[in-house]
Amino acid sequence: MDEITSAGRGEESPSGMQFGIMSVSDITADPTTGQTPSERERIQATLAIAKHAEEVGLDVFAIGEHHNPPFWSSSPTTTLAYIAAQTERLIVSTSTTLITTNDPVKIAEDYAMLQHLSAGRMDLMMGRGNTGPVYPWFGKDIRQGLPLAIENYALLHELWTKDVVDWEGKFRTPLQGFTSTPRPLDGVAPFVWHGSIRTPEIAEQAAYYGDGFFANNIFWPKEHYQRLIELYRQRYAHYGHGTPEQAIVGLGGQVFMRASSQDAVNEFRPYFDNAPVYGHGPSMEDFTEMTPLTVGSPQQVIDRYAAMRDHFGDYQRQLFLIDHAGLPLKTVLEQLDILGGEVVPVLRKELAQDRPASVPDAPTHAARVRGVYGDGPAREARPGVNRGDNLTAGSPYQDAAAPAGSAFGTAATRAGA
Repeated sequence: MDEITSAGRGEESPSGMQFGIMSVSDITADPTTGQTPSERERIQATLAIAKHAEEVGLDVFAIGEHHNPPFWSSSPTTTLAYIAAQTERLIVSTSTTLITTNDPVKIAEDYAMLQHLSAGRMDLMMGRGNTGPVYPWFGKDIRQGLPLAIENYALLHELWTKDVVDWEGKFRTPLQGFTSTPRPLDGVAPFVWHGSIRTPEIAEQAAYYGDGFFANNIFWPKEHYQRLIELYRQRYAHYGHGTPEQAIVGLGGQVFMRASSQDAVNEFRPYFDNAPVYGHGPSMEDFTEMTPLTVGSPQQVIDRYAAMRDHFGDYQRQLFLIDHAGLPLKTVLEQLDILGGEVVPVLRKELAQDRPASVPDAPTHAARVRGVYGDGPAREARPGVNRGDNLTAGSPYQDAAAPAGSAFGTAATRAGA
């Protein structure tokens, strides 16, 4: 357990929060030079950005999942496993994993494997995605997007919390006596965030399972996300997971900084004006007024984001988008230097002030393992002699002595009853 405990970077934060960056993996022409990086160049740049995020003291690197140009991140688990192997403390995550078009069985297998390979330094964010054509590409109907998200996650949750699963639903073939392998590290499933831009049903889903809720907080005014987060907090308490203030909330954000605010505005404007998502739309000034996009000095960013808890309450994770719209690698690394050197240390202190002791810290694997097992040994899943004949032999694992209260604390639970 020592290796995993030392990996829990978020536990070291004096604010109880994790700070990091999220990438959408777009490959966009630099509007100031007209040059478009190749896929190889953009992938290698993203790896350099992730490693530098750890070097400057950030806690999390997250990447999205896309299956169409101009994005390259079609295989986030492969990418994140490589990044985890190249880092020591960084938590790797997704933003988001497509719960609608991926098979929940494959998600269970792939991310449990990533959990093992990263020694627990990972979690993932579930989402429906923002690319409509991805549904038919993977044999799904976009009109069933929300029911798919709800049913698929229900199955994924069972696959991670039960050794043997019997399942019958609407959107995939039934499972009988199925065991997803590898089992979650230490018998504790990866922490899950449910990401949403606009959907209250996703806030409800996160609350029902006691999972985290991540509000994108990039494209809409704060009032929109306040409603979603307040709903999540209320329903989290309703389902008996704690008080509304104890719900686990993450926020997105977007910044571009220079020592002089006017220099930041002048440098970022061509990138904003030509960005794939919002380019040729509202002016940068209007967009920064309506959304958390902050283009200016480090102090302006500190002031803007220190005020987030006034709008949303104390929260656990803050991710920033800094590497899109054709920004060159050199510029992104400079942004990381400013973020890690001047902004995040101050935000950690600001957000630690007057933070109630009842507000939980950001989730880490080490802390969650302690929550299940205390100071005792964690689960080591050891296959039994039945060779996986789960239909007749009960649990395929022989660790019947797992402590009471764990996910595998009773014979009935271990058998998938």
